[in-house]
Amino acid sequence: MTTVGLFQVLALVGFPGLSLLAARHIKPVAWVGPVVVCYAFGILLGNLPELGLQERLSLSVSEAAVPLAIPLLLFTTNVPRWMRLARPTLVSFCLACLSAMVSAAVVGFALSDRSDEWWKMSGMLVGVYTGGTANMNAIGLALRVSDETLILLNTADIVVGAAYLLFLVTVAQRLALLFLPRFPNATGWDDGDPQEAEGAGRFTWSQARGMALAFLLAALIVGMSVGGTLLAFGGMEAPVVLLLITSLSLAASFVPAVRELPGSYAMGDYALLVFCVAVGTLADASRMRDTGLFVFVFCAAVVVLAVGLHFALAALFRIDADTALITSTATIFGPPFIGPVARALRNRELMVSGLTTGIMGYAVGTYLGLAVAWLLRP
Repeated sequence: MTTVGLFQVLALVGFPGLSLLAARHIKPVAWVGPVVVCYAFGILLGNLPELGLQERLSLSVSEAAVPLAIPLLLFTTNVPRWMRLARPTLVSFCLACLSAMVSAAVVGFALSDRSDEWWKMSGMLVGVYTGGTANMNAIGLALRVSDETLILLNTADIVVGAAYLLFLVTVAQRLALLFLPRFPNATGWDDGDPQEAEGAGRFTWSQARGMALAFLLAALIVGMSVGGTLLAFGGMEAPVVLLLITSLSLAASFVPAVRELPGSYAMGDYALLVFCVAVGTLADASRMRDTGLFVFVFCAAVVVLAVGLHFALAALFRIDADTALITSTATIFGPPFIGPVARALRNRELMVSGLTTGIMGYAVGTYLGLAVAWLLRP
């Protein structure tokens, strides 16, 4: 590994520890939260071209952090307690999907005179804003969209998504609470590991042993999920891998010994912060210059209208603010971003809800996107 690569890895893995330490002793850092600090640090690194950071390395770190974080966080899940959240979560998810479909159709009609492929773009954006990038690209291939439009739309999605993610992890909750109900009896993000709370400031052999066991179990679950997917499909299928990791982790959470492993939640939390730094380095501002203005406006308009409509419908159906925000994250970004947003909202109960609806989005995104495109086709 080169010197730059070594520095990059150390920055991605080491800075979250500094952010957690700063959050304990510096009030402004504690107020904005480690997620925002890590994300902002990543963006700063990514926009310093003289550093020569390797995009592929950041992608590799981010892709490794999330699969490990999911089981470590879910091991402490109280599934019976989560079941009471299922109905409002499902309603909010359906409202988010409906909002994306309506918004893409409206924006497509409004800008239809600017491109012959407007209806294809609408369908692709429904796919990515109910499922994920894989859904958008699958729809683009199915509709035979031009290579230029495919590249520009992917780039615009990254730029717009970075702005919306920053909004979600900073002021979104405060604004949503102005017109949406508060989440009932939320379990705080730092309430997930009672044994850690009791031994705050001390690191014992019991904690070290618990963290080692939790990490090994998480690695085993990730390995089984990846291996099972390769055997069944002959290749990597990200939605299937995430579904298997989530399912196996929740199954493990029913075992009291697993649910009470000390240090599990702290390690999962740390892995999420590593992910935030890594993703931040990918938010290169220069990409905006390379994106066609029309495509960028098209994409941004769909996101703004979809989010606004979703929250208006959430207010009508009396969906609480946190549930609306996490289902918005699930549809627009997918499962990998659930952890950072749930942490920013300081509500650990949202993890299962967000992961479940994110995977559901992967399942329905291509169907919904193709349906909208075919309905709009001139």
